[in-house]
Amino acid sequence: MNNKVEVGSRNVAIVGPYLSGKTTLLESLLSVTGTINRKGRVQDRNTVGDSATEARDRQMSVEINAASTEYGGVRFTFVDCPGSVEFAQETYNALIGVDAAIVVCEAVSDRVLTLAPLFKFLDDWEIPHLVFINKMDRATSHYMDVLQALKSVSSRPLVPHQYPIAQGEEIVGFIDLVSEQAYHYHPGAPADPVPVPEALRSEEQAARAEMLEVLADFDDHLLEELLEETTPPEEEILQDLKMDLGADLIVPVFVGVAEQDYGVRPLLEALLREAPDAETTAEHRGTVLSAKAPLAQVLKTYYTPQGGKLSLVRVWQGTITDGMTLNGVRAGGLYRLMGQQTHSLTTAQAGEIIAVSRLEGVRTGDTLTTADSQPTAELPKAEHMAPVFALAITPEKRNDEVKLSGALTKLLEEDPSLAWEQHGDTHEVILWGQGDIHLQVALDRLQRKYNLPMSTHLPQVPYKETIRKPTSSHGRYKHQTGGHGQFGDVHLDIKPLPRGEGFNFKETIVGGVVPRQYIPGVETGVREFLVHGPLGFPVVDVAVTLTNGSYHNVDSSEQAFKQAARIAMQEGMTQCEPTLLEPILAIAISIPTDFTSKVLKLVSGRRGQILGYAAKDGWHGWDEVAAHLPQAEMHDLIVELRSLTMGVGYFHWEAHHLQEVPEKLAEKVLASNIGNNNGNSNGNNRH
Repeated sequence: MNNKVEVGSRNVAIVGPYLSGKTTLLESLLSVTGTINRKGRVQDRNTVGDSATEARDRQMSVEINAASTEYGGVRFTFVDCPGSVEFAQETYNALIGVDAAIVVCEAVSDRVLTLAPLFKFLDDWEIPHLVFINKMDRATSHYMDVLQALKSVSSRPLVPHQYPIAQGEEIVGFIDLVSEQAYHYHPGAPADPVPVPEALRSEEQAARAEMLEVLADFDDHLLEELLEETTPPEEEILQDLKMDLGADLIVPVFVGVAEQDYGVRPLLEALLREAPDAETTAEHRGTVLSAKAPLAQVLKTYYTPQGGKLSLVRVWQGTITDGMTLNGVRAGGLYRLMGQQTHSLTTAQAGEIIAVSRLEGVRTGDTLTTADSQPTAELPKAEHMAPVFALAITPEKRNDEVKLSGALTKLLEEDPSLAWEQHGDTHEVILWGQGDIHLQVALDRLQRKYNLPMSTHLPQVPYKETIRKPTSSHGRYKHQTGGHGQFGDVHLDIKPLPRGEGFNFKETIVGGVVPRQYIPGVETGVREFLVHGPLGFPVVDVAVTLTNGSYHNVDSSEQAFKQAARIAMQEGMTQCEPTLLEPILAIAISIPTDFTSKVLKLVSGRRGQILGYAAKDGWHGWDEVAAHLPQAEMHDLIVELRSLTMGVGYFHWEAHHLQEVPEKLAEKVLASNIGNNNGNSNGNNRH
């Protein structure tokens, strides 16, 4: 590829756990580069990141925010990503479009485990990343302990780039392990060079030796120098750092306090000097078009009150211009983002992340090209996270029901980790997501953006019922009026089927005792009855056979035979020992091995059946537990699972089979169902 740009571009995601200080780091980066005159604070709700109303109300990131600045002749676009696991889809969607990532964490070794899924994603996608240990002024663990903990969750070797200098419990500076120059911090100003403290000389030497040994694993010349006890020049070390970071072979580690701007300038210097530029990343990813054709990808979709639809786009190749047709849609304006502020552009070059307005029909993850340069394949996109938490939603105003579908469609365009369905059995509209906060943010958006306030409740469990024993039943419908009457007469055999067989209807009529034209009415009557069985739920795994009957030449009709069939079913089904069935899910739970025993107890305590557990493929130190779990026990499972596993446990599920509800629980379900719409489907049963 030969996509030179006038100003070099570099796109960097800022990622890490909730409360690690990512948005504060973005403010510091924009401040030290002169893009903003005054830093905002998350507590004051005036930061460039967390610019959405829902984010500021909660003082937490709920979607990605992009902001551009220039430093050292390079245009940096920083993408501030949410830290909560409930909004991880936002982070993953953004990461596929950046050149590097800063992983922000606190100096607390016990919390490093929360980074494991993030490191796994970065390494699987081979996204260059470095670590910034933030809040070193509040460190509760020694630097080397934090470093050791980080090594345990990363498949790439950690390389200490700096060593902190502390006075008592306060961090006052750092030692650059490349140059072996020490620096003293000043709030809001560049650090001053100072001599390396003698008390830290041995620790600095050990950390530098560790850095060089890791780099030597990828550089034979450096290895020779170390074996010969020759001091390698700084230029060689920096070149190794750049090459190895760009190839995602190592993870350099930096320290600082973003709130005070401590360590932010050295971090910027490392991004400028060592992180891959946009062109290098594009070459690494490969392309599917000729060198001149535009190629881009949508990283995020916004619906804004003023500008309508905005698509955050990474331009991988070529030039995008205002008004260009992409994927058959004429692009509206082009913008560079600064949080929610937009700055108009006429063109966007390869390597830039910009926003494009009014790309109707284009979704997050889509590959964008012009009509004459269709790609042979879509660019890879982040897999959608499986939904794990649900609420049933109803518009507070009945007239708003017609608007709900369109609003939910737009909501899912903004956030692909949401899903919704209108359940076929319970007839509820169910909103699925990654947790309670995730769904509350979605509901806030429905109200704020689309004027759709919603009421919510726990989704009903779609119970079914079946029968245990067979019977024969007779139904006769006779209704006389002033004119033609109604007459239908049927004999039915009703018997249970094996679980999962559904419903079967057949007839063994001989001699025309029930004329052929009336038999469909019999089946219709049977099916209509089975929608709400004796217990008030849909009936499954039942076979019904029409064996005999009689008719009247004048008064019989298909409708009369339908009514006769309903009567026969009503009388017969109560004799068949109806029993309640509940849906059982096949669930695969992924957790660090240290928590496996706790998770086994969690599943067993929710009436789950453990099928087994084994090491999780491709995840060092993780297990996967396979189980069957009643759907009635699923609602807050993700909440408790995260609580047990420091937020990192997750699961996938799918409907598997139906099984009988234990007798005592069945009594409670049936008691809650009495009186709801004359026993209609499921009432308000909740678990």
